[in-house]
Amino acid sequence: MLHLIAGKPLVQHTWERCQECLEVDDIVIATDNEKIVEAAAAFGAKAVLTSPDHPSGTDRIAQAAEMFPDHQFIINVQGDEPLISPALIDQLAIQLRQDSQIRMITAAAPILDEKQVSDPNVVKVVFDKHGDSLYFSRSALPFVRNASSGITHYRHLGIYGFQREFLLEFVAWPPSRLEMTESLEQLRALENGTRLRVVLTDELSPGVDTLEQAVAIENHLRSLTT
Repeated sequence: MLHLIAGKPLVQHTWERCQECLEVDDIVIATDNEKIVEAAAAFGAKAVLTSPDHPSGTDRIAQAAEMFPDHQFIINVQGDEPLISPALIDQLAIQLRQDSQIRMITAAAPILDEKQVSDPNVVKVVFDKHGDSLYFSRSALPFVRNASSGITHYRHLGIYGFQREFLLEFVAWPPSRLEMTESLEQLRALENGTRLRVVLTDELSPGVDTLEQAVAIENHLRSLTT
């Protein structure tokens, strides 16, 4: 389905944000929807048609990456993120390029609304002192038994970066037990012994999953042009 926000396809807003990045050499829209490929061509974007049978977005990105063998670092931005921060994308790209030990990278932001800590639609993440992920969960993470610890809860943001070789290795693994239990594909990496580097940011990028979110984002985008 081709969603329109403020008169443009939703994916076009996301693509335009990615166009503002300074550290990204190429932007490719990967989709199994021919209408999105046609729409992308209309607004000047590069798009590739992928299989409709992929179990996850990462599998789709991996197929697209195989079409571009010179792409060594891949950032996966979901098409329903019209407010994604170009600076955050650049930050992930820089860290991937500068540190070959980072095989997979993502982002997180502090949770300011305590109700979100117990919301299963808000994925939480905990990480070690080096910024490498320990676990992701839809449950409250960590559980606060001792409030005096001063813990901050972090919300995982759905953006991923990969070293090319690791991306292709990742999709060769079968879905893991914890991944299927929580419906979180990043747990496949953890169960196979690879931690994700977690970049902290204060910039939240709400996706468009409900009508209310679509209306709120449309109003925001309209306000930017008036």
